[in-house]
Order: sequence, then C-alpha cells, then structure tokens
Amino acid sequence: MKREMQLAEHQQLFYALFLAMYLTTVLGNLIIIILIQLDSHLHTPMYLFLSNLSFSDLCFSSVTMPKLLQNMQSQDPSITYAGCLTQMYFLMVFADMENFLILVMAYDHYVAICFPLHYISIMSPKLCVSLVVLTWAFTMLYSLLHTLLLARLSFCADNVIPHFFCDISALFKLACSDTYINELLILILGGLIIGIPFLLIVVSYVQIVSSILKVSSAHVIHKIFSTCGSHLSVVSLFYGTIIGLYLCPSGNNSTVKETAMAMMYTVVTPMLNPFIYSLRNRDMKEALKRVLCKKKISS
Repeated sequence: MKREMQLAEHQQLFYALFLAMYLTTVLGNLIIIILIQLDSHLHTPMYLFLSNLSFSDLCFSSVTMPKLLQNMQSQDPSITYAGCLTQMYFLMVFADMENFLILVMAYDHYVAICFPLHYISIMSPKLCVSLVVLTWAFTMLYSLLHTLLLARLSFCADNVIPHFFCDISALFKLACSDTYINELLILILGGLIIGIPFLLIVVSYVQIVSSILKVSSAHVIHKIFSTCGSHLSVVSLFYGTIIGLYLCPSGNNSTVKETAMAMMYTVVTPMLNPFIYSLRNRDMKEALKRVLCKKKISS
C-alpha cells in the first residue's frame, strides 16, 4: 500500500513536470512567432526561418505531449491503430522540418557572413519563401511515403510499444509481415536526409570560420559569433540527440536509453530552442521591448 502511494506521488510529480515543460514549450515558441509577426525589424530571411522553426517545434512537441499527459491521468496508455499511424506521420514531418530548417538557417548565416554585399540579392523574398514551401512539401511527401509503407504491414494481435509515442522503429519490431523494404528505405533515405544536411552545415561553418579568420576587427568577430552561437546551440542539441539515439551502440538498457534520448529531442529540445534564441539574441530582446513599449503607450 505504501509503495502504491509512493508510485502515485511520483507519477503526479512527473505529470506536473511534463505539463510545465509542455506549457513552457508552447508559450516560448508562440512568443517568438508573435514577436516576429508584430515587429517589422524582424521581417528578414533569418527570422522567417526562425518563425517556421518555432512553429515546427511547437507542433513537434504537441504531437506527443498531450497524449502522454492524457495517458498519465487516465492510466490507459492505449492508442488506436489509425491514431498511431497519424502520430508517427506528424512526428516525421516536424522532425524532418527541423532538420531542413536548421540547414536553411545555416545557409542564411553562410551568405550573410561570406557574401555580405550580395546578401539582399541572394536571399531574396522569393527564394526564402520557396525554400520554406519546398521544405514543407518535401517533408510531408517523405513522411507520407513511410506511413503508407507501414500501413501495408500486418500486426498479429494487440501489441505493446515500449515507448511514450509511436516510434517507427518500435513498430517494425511488432510487425508480423516482412519489414525489409521499410527498413531499407529508412536506412537509405533517412541516412541521406540526416547526413547530407549535417555535412552541408559543417561545410558552411568551415567556410564561415575561414572568413572570420580573415577579419581583424574584434568587434566584428564578436558580432559574428553572437549571431551564429544560437544556431550552433540548436544544431548541437538536435544532431547530438539523434547521434546518441541512432548511431551510438545500445547496451542492455536500450529501451530506457532510447526513451530518454527520444524525450530529449521531442520534449527538451523544442522547449530549449526559444530560450536559446531569446537569451542569446539581441534583436529578439529589443523586439520584445519595442512591442511592450507600444502596448504601454496604446493603453
């Protein structure tokens, strides 16, 4: 009886913690989106991409967290087959969106630092909107491909997924039919979709660093590092968790490790991104002051 009470207390504690993290994620990302919309000084390519990243983070967390919180309250962690496929589809959409938006933001920094005189002509509004639209379209089609391929698999009976969401790799293990094609496509296409952007980001920052080394002004160097610092932090968080989850070898506690790492990139990373961009970004701080001042004057 005492043990049951302790378990109930721990569950309530975790529920409060996850609820606080989710609300922080929603509030933080909404503030960034609203600030960028309201402040004309932030109507630039960089902040167009950032607003899409914040929207993607908000949705990414919303795909899993409300269901997790509901399961913790109802003590019924079940999900329908259609619900599981839908959750998996949107998880893939928003995870891949973040991946490509991080790449697009790296390209924006590369052009701004390496070709400052041609930045306006290169990063035209048409190109920026095209990059965002293509990113959304590609991630939706790619996620739909894997969802349709998963839908053709058969599952023998009621199954238990050792996860807090419908992870595609966990679903493969529960399938009764052959998953060779699914796993092959995940390995090849998934490897390309993660690997190529990561390599391009590395190349862009190598070029950025080489350009920085040619600059003698300490003030300019500090400004460049402050501009790129937020993006590098997001890159480290995003790719660090993916490498830890999918590339590092698992031990006997693989399920615990996978759940912890998945929690990092589905819950913690979307929550931290707004803090990274707001605390390290002077433009965001100034925009918040301007919006608040306007509100005081109008009231």
